Amino acid sequence: MSVALSAPPSRPPRGEMVDVGGRRLRMVRAGPASDRPTVVLEHGAFGCATDWTVVQARLAAKGLSSLAYDRAGLGHSEPGPKPRDGMAIVSDLAALLREAGVEGPFVLAGHSMGGLMVRLFALTHPEQVLGVVLVDAVTPDVVSHPVGGKGVDAFSRILGWTSEGAKYGMMLPVAAVAGDRIGLPPEASAEKRQIYGLASHAHWAAQEVSQWRATSDQARAADFPPAMPIAVITAGARTVTALKEIQSVPALASLNGYIEHVAGAGHANLLGRRFADPIVRGVEHVLATARR
Repeated sequence: MSVALSAPPSRPPRGEMVDVGGRRLRMVRAGPASDRPTVVLEHGAFGCATDWTVVQARLAAKGLSSLAYDRAGLGHSEPGPKPRDGMAIVSDLAALLREAGVEGPFVLAGHSMGGLMVRLFALTHPEQVLGVVLVDAVTPDVVSHPVGGKGVDAFSRILGWTSEGAKYGMMLPVAAVAGDRIGLPPEASAEKRQIYGLASHAHWAAQEVSQWRATSDQARAADFPPAMPIAVITAGARTVTALKEIQSVPALASLNGYIEHVAGAGHANLLGRRFADPIVRGVEHVLATARR
């Protein structure tokens, strides 16, 4: 007699599910309640709130509260309407903060493609933003660069193929081997790998990346206010490359800019246990400049 085996029940996601108008986004808070500004963390393409686990712990150790969240369709969040461009994402974030009762002004930190989202939020909600930390982040100028534009288009094609393959379980073995390149603590690492293998996660990540050029155009519509503190944290030692120069522009244009190049760090593990402290220093620069 054969016995059907069922998969063990998955653990409930960390954090809380917040209704933003008939659908829910997963949000993870950390740090003590205080009258100091909340740090709002925006993950990169194919990322999730879990990516910020180490950074959130280090911010909490400094007495700072933070929140990270899964964008619509990613991680444990429910999908949102298409297209998944920057304006849709910023609208979701504004609704999340409002419905969760998190009051500004905020410090925004964005990793990778999340740099476009925090820029767009800062430009559309300037009264709610104290300053911005760009963590090895994409800027609108990347897609305009001949090499950067080709890279974005190639990445979009790859994620399209990944989304199709994920329907048939292709991402499960990939997640087991390469699902955590950040260097997260064990519980978060397991959560990251589980999310990395989800077909729904791959699908909605591909939808976001397919809108990369549109999101860049939206974020390019205006510059940061000159007085807004901007911290730029990049992966790798200071070198003269087109990408480093593009990434540094927002801080150089700010009257209160800060730049730190992190020797030895890579794009993903900049968020991990070995290299997260410079990100915290970027947040501290924004707060100190704003006298908060």
